[in-house]
Amino acid sequence: MSRRYAIASESSVIVYFGTTIDPLISQEVQKAYQALKAKNQEGFYEIIPSYASLMVSYDVMRFDFDAVCEIIENSIHQAEALMLNEPKIITIPVYYGREVGLDLELLAQEKNLSVEEIIALHVKGLYTVYAIGFAPGFAYLGEIDERLATPRLASPRKAVPKGSVSIADRQTAVYPTQSPGGWKVLGRTPTAMFDASYEGLSLLHVGDHVRYESISKEEFLKLGGEL
Repeated sequence: MSRRYAIASESSVIVYFGTTIDPLISQEVQKAYQALKAKNQEGFYEIIPSYASLMVSYDVMRFDFDAVCEIIENSIHQAEALMLNEPKIITIPVYYGREVGLDLELLAQEKNLSVEEIIALHVKGLYTVYAIGFAPGFAYLGEIDERLATPRLASPRKAVPKGSVSIADRQTAVYPTQSPGGWKVLGRTPTAMFDASYEGLSLLHVGDHVRYESISKEEFLKLGGEL
């Protein structure tokens, strides 16, 4: 697989493994990430995986761009035979009620489907965590059924409630805290996505798999959900 190296900043390099959302490309990114983490290279401050790229920030007093690229490339070669661990599968309970599914009816009209069909399509998928970003604990999951693919809202909301389970394009995600956002909201989970007790503070990590499970309003409230 061909790779492209680019300067991300005066102290960071980004490696592109491809240009599309692809499970095979994601696996290569994960292998490289694991190999670099295991190497524990002194002077490498942060290693951040994403959909099809990996960014490394480094000590500019110790390395130049070419030296960093060489270290990364050698680690990637060593990672080619690396077997990835079986991904963790995390089930996230979701209440798809209309009072929390702010865009359920809008999406149903847009897709000429019933609300029940929208929910069924959303819960049937097994989604891959491709990246963590936007906000701590915000995991980008893909890909949703193409029948649900939808653009972001024309006018983003000033405040999307914490726990909102949303979609945009062919991605799905949960808002870990209340924040502005333009993704279309289908429901809400009582599960915390960001917490001090979690490894790395995030429930989800790149490479994990996620299932959504539809629950009743009563179950949602019993699990600590808030309307």
